[in-house]
Amino acid sequence: MRLMEPLAFDHEAVELSALKRWADFPTQHRFADYSNSLTDSAAHYTVSPFPCQPTLNNKIAIWTGDMTVLQLDAIVNSTSETMDDNSPMCQRIFARAGPGLKKEIYNEVKECRTGEVKTTQGHGLPARFIIHTVGPVYNTKYQTAAENTLHCCYRNVLQKARELGLRSIALPVINSVRRNYPPDAGAHIALRTVRRFLEQYSESFNCVIFVLEPCDLGIYEVLLSLYFPRTLAEEENACWQLPSDIGGMDGEPQLPDRQIRIIDNPQHALHGDETVDLSAHLETSVSLGEHAFTQMQGDLDRQRLLGERPTADPLADIMLKQMQHKERYERLLRRAKMEDLTEVSGIGCLYQSGVDRQGRPVVVFLGKWFPANNLNLDKALLYLIQLLDPIVKGDYVIAYFHTLTVSSNYPSLHWLKEVYNVLPYKYKKNLKQFYIVHPTFWTKMMTWWFTTFMAPAIKQKVHNLPGVEYLYEVMSPDQLEIPAYITEYDMTINGLRYYQPEQYSQAST
Repeated sequence: MRLMEPLAFDHEAVELSALKRWADFPTQHRFADYSNSLTDSAAHYTVSPFPCQPTLNNKIAIWTGDMTVLQLDAIVNSTSETMDDNSPMCQRIFARAGPGLKKEIYNEVKECRTGEVKTTQGHGLPARFIIHTVGPVYNTKYQTAAENTLHCCYRNVLQKARELGLRSIALPVINSVRRNYPPDAGAHIALRTVRRFLEQYSESFNCVIFVLEPCDLGIYEVLLSLYFPRTLAEEENACWQLPSDIGGMDGEPQLPDRQIRIIDNPQHALHGDETVDLSAHLETSVSLGEHAFTQMQGDLDRQRLLGERPTADPLADIMLKQMQHKERYERLLRRAKMEDLTEVSGIGCLYQSGVDRQGRPVVVFLGKWFPANNLNLDKALLYLIQLLDPIVKGDYVIAYFHTLTVSSNYPSLHWLKEVYNVLPYKYKKNLKQFYIVHPTFWTKMMTWWFTTFMAPAIKQKVHNLPGVEYLYEVMSPDQLEIPAYITEYDMTINGLRYYQPEQYSQAST
């Protein structure tokens, strides 16, 4: 289901001059104030490895519409090895290009291997050329191979465009969720590869356009400021937010423990009492000195039968922690049923509002009505548990409206982390979608950071929506009860066309 596809899209060609450059997007000025609150550890870098370069920022553009209408030198088609991928984007390219594209592929190209590129004419497209590439299938067992292959896709596409003398190119997201590739991990590789390539060959391109689907837009808006910072504040923030692995000179993935180290004398031997500790470098290594077998602990099963606690039993520790979390939640649930929570329930910031088109309960949260600075957050947690406990026994969705929220509405990251850790697994498992309506740039960034480092279990369920209309594709308008200030604000930024509920009343999933 496409949550953010425009209602009526104009299929006339869009010229390069009409695209909004990254340098023209609004910047965020509050990074430095929040650096210490985002992580307990020190910054990864004292100086950003991707300094602010306005000339590079002016070469980057973002497009969230149909790529086939762009009037450029080339667009990129992320396809399969047999060149017949059935993704919506690939189908649109073939439909608009016409039968000439299929004929050229059948007679000349035939196939394209994973990581490689093939070039065809644009045929019926406004673009002159189509550069085809095949992204990798992601598997944690072969993570390194997938990362290297994805890097090769982006690098080979840019290199082919440079060889052909093409000055403008549209890049879709080559890594695909359908092939199990994590979106944020793929975005890091894409952005750092493009950045390194432009650093070396910036004169070769006038514009590189990132063509993004709604699910990827929020990720790229956040990460672009790390790899293409536009201000000193964004550059400083990158020192905290960039991952420790930023690739090699071309942005390619690097694993230090797999690099070959050449010494002067191959026959060199260690002398004296010098020792080498490899456990710090090998994540899968086992330190025999710490293993139960070498500590002469005796029969661990017999110790359990006799009620003795082994000195080191990771499984028992995990089970104990799970029991403690369950007991804590049950205590909070009992308190929630007994205490007077009208102080929180009377605010009206959290409530159930009907069901979506699949019959799942919809929980609405209004950010503007949440007085984080003037509210007993302990009671807020109790009310949250009281409301959601009967709902989360089955599938459910959350619609969070960030409309017109201010800083006094934001709870601390510490409290959010505490809430996430207190809620049992069923809350994360049965949550099917989490919609954020009217997000700001800062909201997208904080959401990405929180779901990446604190709440990864719900990361793929979060969707940023620019308007209420997009919720109507997943739930009937008569099932969504929201205050008037939200619809009024929505009309001011999205226009009156957003409020024609009758056109959605017959929609179905």
